[in-house]
Amino acid sequence: MQKSFYSLLLLLLPALAGAQVTPIVNSWVVNTTGATGYAGIPTNVQRVQYSTGNVYITCASIPSYTIGPSWGNNPNTPSNQNFVYKITRTPVPNTGTATATPLGHTGVWSNGVSMYNAWDAMSYTNGGVWRQNAIVVEGPGFDSCLGHPAANGEYHHHLNPRCLYNDHDSSRHSPIIGYALDGYPIYGAYGYANPTTPGALKSMRSSYRTRNITTRTTLPNGSTASQVGPVVNAAKPIGYYLEDFEYVAGRGDLDDHNGRFCVTPEYPMGTYAYFITINRWYEGAYPYTTGPTYYGVVPAGATGPQSGHAVVNEPVTTYVVTATFAAANLEVNIFPNPVNTTLTVDVANALQTNLRGTLYNTLGQPVTATAELPPSVPTNFDLSRLAAGIYYLRVMGNGVTATQKVVVTH
Repeated sequence: MQKSFYSLLLLLLPALAGAQVTPIVNSWVVNTTGATGYAGIPTNVQRVQYSTGNVYITCASIPSYTIGPSWGNNPNTPSNQNFVYKITRTPVPNTGTATATPLGHTGVWSNGVSMYNAWDAMSYTNGGVWRQNAIVVEGPGFDSCLGHPAANGEYHHHLNPRCLYNDHDSSRHSPIIGYALDGYPIYGAYGYANPTTPGALKSMRSSYRTRNITTRTTLPNGSTASQVGPVVNAAKPIGYYLEDFEYVAGRGDLDDHNGRFCVTPEYPMGTYAYFITINRWYEGAYPYTTGPTYYGVVPAGATGPQSGHAVVNEPVTTYVVTATFAAANLEVNIFPNPVNTTLTVDVANALQTNLRGTLYNTLGQPVTATAELPPSVPTNFDLSRLAAGIYYLRVMGNGVTATQKVVVTH
């Protein structure tokens, strides 16, 4: 049965790898209802298009969760960025000189909000040597979701987007919460302790640490700084500048890019992946998101002033997040979706009887028991034990079969 259902999924939902749809296509939080958020701006991702080599993400950089309404001394306000990001679907490691993560967006969170690195664009006396840490300097002006708007109105997160996923849930592998501009996935804080085998979980630990210095005369690599920075004191404590951190290979779980090669629920054969790093108090740990440099080759145009405004000039398919229930003439409602722990299935048409529902993973394997779906009586599925990710609810009965994508977030 598993094999036949897997074939059915391939036919009904081109959301599996064999149908050209991989996690970089179906991991986005797509706004299918026209919902708006801050200042009436459309939230999350408005459209996902893909070709063999690229995925295009249309978004406004406005999340569905509540932001603001103010950001301390920051006078800027979020605005619709009308982004179209072009991200490669075939990322490759960079075997040459690593590309520095730039100012501005360095990746895209799964809800279409921009990801920034740790630098706030300012440096000591504008010398460009001792660069200010945005988390320390701008952090007091972050909202409760740890975000704020840039001068151009681009709402963004420099660190753990804690309103996007449950960063306290250490019982399951964190979901994909975005993609870096080199095409590699970004996961939340928790991954498998053994990078080659699913099993025990742990919070991914950064391999960076604060330097043991009292004067700022040398750089993290030991070389003499071209500019002497301010002495370490209460006003400019260790961590105030990015150069106050040093990488120690093997100290943590992650490399100098803040990632590793590992297996994940979405990539059971393994992938390079970045991870969010936090400490035991759930505070951000440097470098917070991706490291100072990317692991992969960054395609031309993915960063820089025009990035985020790609023109689609190749044949693409629009990824459609819809139910097949309507096509099968089934009046079945499922909510909420995305779902945290409990999925409710409601058969609205009293004439539809003898329906049964089962939730499957992307391999076509059942992950819940089959439940009867009586008309006009909501049926609940307990999903609390499932890992965050993509699943499919299959409804059968009276000679019909239909499938709906379900996103489990936790």
